[in-house]
Amino acid sequence: MTRIAAVLIVIISALSVQAFAQDTLPRFTVVGRANNRNVISWTNPFKSITQIGIQRSTDSTKNFKTIITVPDPSVQQNGFADTKAPSSPIFYRLFIALDSGKYLFTNSKRPGPDNGSTDESYLFDDNQRVKFSDSLSSSQVRDLKGKPKEKMYVVKRREVYMNIPENGFKKFRDSLLYLTKDTMLYVSADSILIKPYFQKDIFLASKYVFTEKYGNVMIVLPETDKKKYSVSFFEENKKPVFDIKEIKTTPVVVDKTNFVHSGWFWFELFENGELIERHKFFIPKDF
Repeated sequence: MTRIAAVLIVIISALSVQAFAQDTLPRFTVVGRANNRNVISWTNPFKSITQIGIQRSTDSTKNFKTIITVPDPSVQQNGFADTKAPSSPIFYRLFIALDSGKYLFTNSKRPGPDNGSTDESYLFDDNQRVKFSDSLSSSQVRDLKGKPKEKMYVVKRREVYMNIPENGFKKFRDSLLYLTKDTMLYVSADSILIKPYFQKDIFLASKYVFTEKYGNVMIVLPETDKKKYSVSFFEENKKPVFDIKEIKTTPVVVDKTNFVHSGWFWFELFENGELIERHKFFIPKDF
């Protein structure tokens, strides 16, 4: 009888461990929260994953579309809050790419109810999630854990939230600072907002038709003695302004007062009747 009881305890323990590991990839958790917000989360113990995409559909088997690609798939505890899900029945699945070039799709899941539990979850080195009941004292929890809880950083980039353990934070920070132009904003000591870098459009003027330092339009062309050039000027809305039918020598300076007002203007430059450039220039306001 004692032997049978021991076997039952082992089986029950194994089932309990499996139940607590439900959100370890390729499994994941989806919880429905207030204000039509669905939280998708998982634990990633694998080093070979190179990409994770979250997909959404109103059907459990088809019509899935990627709603977000996770910025750093190597983060152990990761997730995303979907705030734009339609009211119809929703299903989620993950697209997982491996460094070998292979990929897989997880099973689809519908959001489960939020049970409002206040139990804390801890991630151990064996990547199993273990919960502690409120009935346990603080000393009992510490004894069961065997070590203090590691500090976690909460990082938000757009709608994506990541929990990064302290021992992996320096690698994450260095990757962001050296491999991207994004900015890290410390909202608090352990809460960080990533502000994506947006490059401003840089205007490169034409080397043939451009405004000089006084705001007049300069035309500089090669081999005017061998080639026939003409240029047409237009308002920004493409309404014609005037044409120069033939340019025999350069440089040519076109006084800015010929354009009546300041602002952007377009031009079309022709060489021997063939269009060689369509570009724009800016007339300043100081006239």
